[in-house]
Amino acid sequence: MEVKDFEVLQAELLELLENKNMKQFRQELEDMNEFDVASFISALPQRKIATVFRLLSKIKAAEVFANLETPEQSHIIDSINDAELGEIIEELYLDDTVDLLEELPANVVKRVMRTANPEKRRLINQYLEYPENSAGSIMTAEYVDLKKYMNVREAIARIRRIGEDRETIYTCFVVSSDRQLEGVVTVKDLLLSEDEAMIGDIMDENIIHATTTDDQEEVSVLFSDYDLLAVPVVDKEGRLVGIVTVDDVIDVLQEETTEDFEIMAAMTPSTVPYSRAGVKDIWKSRIPWLMFLMLSATFTSMIINRFESALAASAVLIGFIPMLMDTGGNSGSQSSTAVIRSLSLGDTEPKDILPVVWKEGRVAFWCGLTLAVVNFGKMFLVDRLLLGNADINVAVALTVSTTLVFVVLFAKLVGSMLPIVAEKIGIDPAVMASPLISTITDAVSLLIYFRLAGAVLGI
Repeated sequence: MEVKDFEVLQAELLELLENKNMKQFRQELEDMNEFDVASFISALPQRKIATVFRLLSKIKAAEVFANLETPEQSHIIDSINDAELGEIIEELYLDDTVDLLEELPANVVKRVMRTANPEKRRLINQYLEYPENSAGSIMTAEYVDLKKYMNVREAIARIRRIGEDRETIYTCFVVSSDRQLEGVVTVKDLLLSEDEAMIGDIMDENIIHATTTDDQEEVSVLFSDYDLLAVPVVDKEGRLVGIVTVDDVIDVLQEETTEDFEIMAAMTPSTVPYSRAGVKDIWKSRIPWLMFLMLSATFTSMIINRFESALAASAVLIGFIPMLMDTGGNSGSQSSTAVIRSLSLGDTEPKDILPVVWKEGRVAFWCGLTLAVVNFGKMFLVDRLLLGNADINVAVALTVSTTLVFVVLFAKLVGSMLPIVAEKIGIDPAVMASPLISTITDAVSLLIYFRLAGAVLGI
């Protein structure tokens, strides 16, 4: 549904609600996509949220509940009785229930667990024990399992019998009597096979799978590399314990990308969306990095003070400091961003550090040389002739241009190496992004500049 259409429908729903035309209002909600219903409910005043939610049918209510943000979920839980809460929890897929419990306050979690049936409670406790951001923490137990001694007709009958409560039925998993994962078969395979064909004969034994302790980013790479709709998750004994579906991976990718952007922008990652974050929360996420970068810039000030006498002897050099520092920071950011993205996609690994450095070194040479030539000409045509700066001469232009070559070379090498080193030692490579790279290159750029100036200009 387009945004414009949704806005029109939202206005119509509000009018029905205002006129207390509840029968038509409820029917409109039932006909809408659950995501759109959740968006509509989230925009309502808090006093109306629970009232509107109660109008939904049991199944629709669970689907909408899973798409609501944590504050709305908490409000609804506080507004309904245990019987209503139990119905919602019963209809929710296991992975959605686990995600819910990880965000809710402890007192609300206790109430949710109390309303869940014993089997679901056992599974929830099991899932909550898996490491955060692991395959085990995002998987679901609602999958279709088959046996290889079944024929196609029996397999389809089983899918029809249990499929309604499963998160996906297109990809089915073949397991042994002790839950060992033996193969994968799709509904397409079943429909295109004879009724008497055995599952063991048509299943794919080359199984792409994850283990419960695998990082969720590694699981998302499997979906990307192999174009999968679901990935089976096994324990250390090879028993099938759950599956990760593509909708869960999309959520993971969104979370990981947001986290990387925040880290690369020198902010502490937050699980709260920007629109819901308070001023204090945003301040707390930003101030540590800003303080660190401010204090680290002290090195730049120390270098400038150290060469204060040299700058006084050739004041023309001062005007080119911002350009050199900016070019170094931009060059390092280009390399670090490219390498961080390549690492996150699995295109580059820590063992590739030498090829990466060799490639970035050659790129840096040609970039630095090009910038130096252009800058040399610019300093004479623009700075000396057009702006009338008589202090610009061949020696000054040569100093600045040569510095550019070394600054770009250093910045790109550091920008490419630091993320790989971070990955190697278990730190998020995004930490080694533009703010940190810029701080390092600023200081080194000045050292290179003043040393070259001393050698060429004799100051």
